[in-house]
Amino acid sequence: MLTNLEHLGLAVHDLEAATELYTKLLGAAPYKKEHVASEAVDTVFFQVGGSKIELLAGTSPDSAITKFLAKKPEGIHHVAFEVDDIRAEMARLKGEGFVLLNEEPKRGADNKLVCFVHPKSAAGVLVELCQSLIAAD
Repeated sequence: MLTNLEHLGLAVHDLEAATELYTKLLGAAPYKKEHVASEAVDTVFFQVGGSKIELLAGTSPDSAITKFLAKKPEGIHHVAFEVDDIRAEMARLKGEGFVLLNEEPKRGADNKLVCFVHPKSAAGVLVELCQSLIAAD
């Protein structure tokens, strides 16, 4: 079951400039910066109440973020929801006819297991499922 909005992922060209902008906008510095080699992205996380904003910048031409920004302007890339049991939620969504981009959850940023729902099966929105690795142990 989806338990809450975990974060909004925002694709940006210049992570340093975007970090500066969001630090001013939100009135707080990011709590985490991370490189996710498997996705070829650098990320920065801001806490906003009970949710988060994730800034993402591609680090290679093959990065999904780099490809996204080649077709679309900077902005919302995905919406992420926290789940208690990612495998159960993946099975439920598959049973409801959603197309998943990966068959098994994978390690993502911010100490999470993640899986993405294809935008073509979710009204054009890339949806990320997130489960804390601590809860997954």
